[in-house]
Amino acid sequence: MSKVIALANQKGGVGKTTTAINLAASLAVLDFKVLVIDADPQANATSGLGFDLKNIKTSIYECLIEEVQPKNIILETELPKLHLLPSHIDLVGAEIEMLNHPNREKMMKAVIEKIKNDYDLVFIDCSPSLGLITVNALTAADSVIIPVQCEYFALEGLGKLLNTIKIIQSRLNPSLQIEGFLLTMYDSRLNLSNQVVQEVKKHFQNMVFTTIIPRNVKLGEAPSYGKPVILYDANCHGAISYLNLAREVLQKNNMTRIPNESKIVE
Repeated sequence: MSKVIALANQKGGVGKTTTAINLAASLAVLDFKVLVIDADPQANATSGLGFDLKNIKTSIYECLIEEVQPKNIILETELPKLHLLPSHIDLVGAEIEMLNHPNREKMMKAVIEKIKNDYDLVFIDCSPSLGLITVNALTAADSVIIPVQCEYFALEGLGKLLNTIKIIQSRLNPSLQIEGFLLTMYDSRLNLSNQVVQEVKKHFQNMVFTTIIPRNVKLGEAPSYGKPVILYDANCHGAISYLNLAREVLQKNNMTRIPNESKIVE
């Protein structure tokens, strides 16, 4: 049974794409078949997985607007179990073209339904907005991961995102759940980072992932080489943190592949 997880926050620069790439790569290394759908016109997940945007001729845009079959344009990455449905700057215009479609909020869901059973997990990297493409992603998803940067304005705008999720739950996707809040760009030396961690945990309690993603030079460098951090430097703190997050996601979804009898501690 496949699970579709969106990564959303209308605030930019909080680690959505970094998480989409590196969480997906970590799960692929753990032998799960994973698809990343780049639903952001900036196409950073596409370039971050090693593809030159000049060579992307067909993307999620054509799947949504021209009903191109997604199976035909999915790209294989350096990791055998990690695939990508790429994005393109054309996606900027998709929202206008989708406006008059009778099922405009469910167009991405229709695309994903065609391919999701080929994968254990599907991640949708959303753009930093609450526009129609993000609404489509949340309507198509089973759950949403909300990255929260350990910075001063971390909680600003979260109310608007949570309100959007509530509206989608009530009108479009009743089964949508919050997979968890993920704290990113954490620097243990800064009081502010520690205050944000405490504040987010106070507000959202057990909905916050135990794993916290640190500020890490290698995490920042890896996309410029078109690689997930686990292929760039598997021993760095960033790579280890995303592996821990992958294990946490698997445990939350009972996908650890450990026989039940082996889980019993005597």
